[in-house]
Amino acid sequence: MTTLPSTIELTIDDGLATLTLSRPERKNALTVQMFAELLDALLHLRRNPDVRAVLLTGAGDAFCSGGDVNNMGGSVEATNVRASMVENNRLLSAMADFDKPLIAAVDGVAFGAGFSLALAADFVIASERARFCMAFARVGLGPDLGASFTLPRVVGLQRAKELLYSAREVGAQEALALGIALEVHPVERFRARAEALARSMANMSTAAFFMTKRLLGRTFENDLAAQLDAEAAAQAVLLGSSYTRDASARFARKEAPRYQWPQPSPVEVQ
Repeated sequence: MTTLPSTIELTIDDGLATLTLSRPERKNALTVQMFAELLDALLHLRRNPDVRAVLLTGAGDAFCSGGDVNNMGGSVEATNVRASMVENNRLLSAMADFDKPLIAAVDGVAFGAGFSLALAADFVIASERARFCMAFARVGLGPDLGASFTLPRVVGLQRAKELLYSAREVGAQEALALGIALEVHPVERFRARAEALARSMANMSTAAFFMTKRLLGRTFENDLAAQLDAEAAAQAVLLGSSYTRDASARFARKEAPRYQWPQPSPVEVQ
């Protein structure tokens, strides 16, 4: 039996895992194999106590061009497509439930499902040449990989409709203005900035990070009473944690906290 070459690369360095989509000859287009390998990697990283943050990026000059169009078309059975999508969606569920910071470093194209993949990360740091596009309508498809859920929550419902129906490209600066990208940096610096952010967030309380992520994930479904109750339950757990005790002791001793958001210099902010 022939073993196909891996479609991703995984490295771990001092608590930071870097997941690289590695099909540069196809602009890192997604395949069934890549979905499976990404899911396996995330599940492995979630179980690895030495990993505290993850950087998701693409090889070459692209993040991800979406689903591999070469594998589309022809005669298909609806039941087979649905079964395949359910399997692929396990990756998005794993990203939504991932309990460690996940930063997407986007260079070049993030089209179609590649755009959806970036939106599923906790933050997107983009290069100046990044381009985003909900390209599904160009090939007669609707959004997938959670885009119909995540995009309206990022840009608002009306703008999400426009981006999906027009299938137009969004440049880096517009992505920043719309809230798709948290920051935009020159090509030669964006990857280092994304890594600095990931390494900084690795020093957060893992429990506080994940509980905050879950609270934010429910904020558009819960009413105020339910959200207040969820906050109270989270604080009851976190206030007794060793991380909080240590942070309080550091504060009393006027020592620097373990966790600080890494501030870029003013000339780096786009």
